[in-house]
Amino acid sequence: MAGSSDLYSPVLSDALVILGAAGIVIPVFNRYRITPVIGFILVGLLVGPFGLGRHVFDHPWLSYITITDPDGLAVFAEFGIILLLFSIGLELSFARLWQMRRMVFGLGSLELIVIGASLTFILAAIGQAFAGALALGLALALSSTALVLKITNTATPVGRAALAMLLFEDIALVPIIFLLGALAPHADSDSMGNLLHTLLWGSVTVIALLVLGRYLLPPLFAQAARTKSPELFLAASLLVVILAALATAATGLSPIVGALVAGLLIAETEYHSEVEQITEPFKGLALGVFLITIGMSIDIEVVWENFGSIVVATVGVILLKAIVTGVLLRLMGARRGTATETGILMSSPSETTLIVLSAAASAQLIQPGTAQFWQIVTAIGLTVTPLLSLAGKIMARRVDSVEAPHQPAEDDGKPRTIIVGFGRVGRLVADMLTRHGRPYAAIDSDTDFVTQGRRQGYAVTFGNAGRGDAMMRMGAAHAAAVILTMDEPVTAQRIVRKLRAQFPDLPIIARARDASDAAQLYRAGATHAVPETLESSLQLSEAVLVETGVAMGPVIASIHEKRDELREMIMQEGGLAERPKLKSAGLGD
Repeated sequence: MAGSSDLYSPVLSDALVILGAAGIVIPVFNRYRITPVIGFILVGLLVGPFGLGRHVFDHPWLSYITITDPDGLAVFAEFGIILLLFSIGLELSFARLWQMRRMVFGLGSLELIVIGASLTFILAAIGQAFAGALALGLALALSSTALVLKITNTATPVGRAALAMLLFEDIALVPIIFLLGALAPHADSDSMGNLLHTLLWGSVTVIALLVLGRYLLPPLFAQAARTKSPELFLAASLLVVILAALATAATGLSPIVGALVAGLLIAETEYHSEVEQITEPFKGLALGVFLITIGMSIDIEVVWENFGSIVVATVGVILLKAIVTGVLLRLMGARRGTATETGILMSSPSETTLIVLSAAASAQLIQPGTAQFWQIVTAIGLTVTPLLSLAGKIMARRVDSVEAPHQPAEDDGKPRTIIVGFGRVGRLVADMLTRHGRPYAAIDSDTDFVTQGRRQGYAVTFGNAGRGDAMMRMGAAHAAAVILTMDEPVTAQRIVRKLRAQFPDLPIIARARDASDAAQLYRAGATHAVPETLESSLQLSEAVLVETGVAMGPVIASIHEKRDELREMIMQEGGLAERPKLKSAGLGD
């Protein structure tokens, strides 16, 4: 019994608190359409050492609902950020990253340098030593990758601008840490040599990952897909991201660089949608742990004692960053609305700000009390990031009468049709859409169909349309229509029901086996259900009647009569207000 008690505390206790928090926060906040980010931070504030944790010694039972080992969560929080950068890589491609090079190294470097220099000047002017002011300026200039990219859509102008700046900040993190070490009062004279050594071996490692990944990843995921085992697919995905992160960390670079490279490599394969979908729950939970650690770092008593100065510092940092970022975007040609929304969204400090502050304190560039003050400012800034996102959208609409487009860039402004299932039917639909100049994207869970289709030039990706938010990632929110071509009635009905609940106005055309199946699809919310057997059966009946000597007139009349009977049956079984049209044929594989 003693052994079980030791096992329960503190590891299992903390795990139960986190899982319980996730089980409460996510559904409650989603119910009211509020981002769970705020919920997780508030949970951290409540169950952390500055919340209920203060009273554990007086009330031991509180240990069951508080975090007893805050430092033990750091690894899981870092893993959440690694998975986030991995998912960013999945959304990119080498071609898209190359197209963004001007924004990443142009806009990104300008944003970091101008904001960092401005904050350094202000802090030095109010009495902070120059080295410490520089450290604080660079730290506060960073913006939150974890929150910003979770809130925004990287396919929009705002999301693309934010992504470019955040990518540069993540790349610049290692040089910033080395710079602080070089500025330390007792700095090692070999700091520059160590930086060059790290950058050299880091570059070699990244190149090796790119070369090996291009040849090893496609067969690895193809084999995992053939097993039809989600567990094996997940294991392969996590193995790739962990190995890549460890490889870059071993050379002194940040592990998030390796995670980003791993995501970019998988994005070039046909399995990127499935990998992104299957790792999403783990990323969400790990990010939740990170947000809880942010909340745990806020000491309400310290905030209250320094309330005025903390508010001034937080508001000042947010205003400065918002103005500078917005002005830079306008100078680079962005619309007023885009510049305004992006500037406000990027205005809060970052989780990496906490890392730089710790490095600055360790290098004795700032006092521990100063570091704690700005850590609280950072935590509060992270807490209000979702509110800043909302404020940015409101301000963007006010300064720009034309809303920022929500259509992904690769569609050139035309809404795509999404084809679910890429057998013979899906290919035929894709051919017809292409012939008439309509963009499409297809998804199928059969790796052979996907591989063959991509070799022939079709826009098809591997994934399970019925799992998670795969359809959302395919762009269902902006789609011209969704066509379900698979011969799986139960799966089709489930997908139709889910799509209709999420997108009430989305046209959904579904393949049905027969009249009964069509009726069920209509009940689930399909716009049109095409019963493949009915028209083919009617055409066969017409052919045999004519060939056996029955006059064409009576045959056509009887065919129309039978079709009307079937329409009536579908209308009644499907609960429709009017009879559906039965005019399509030949949907069989």
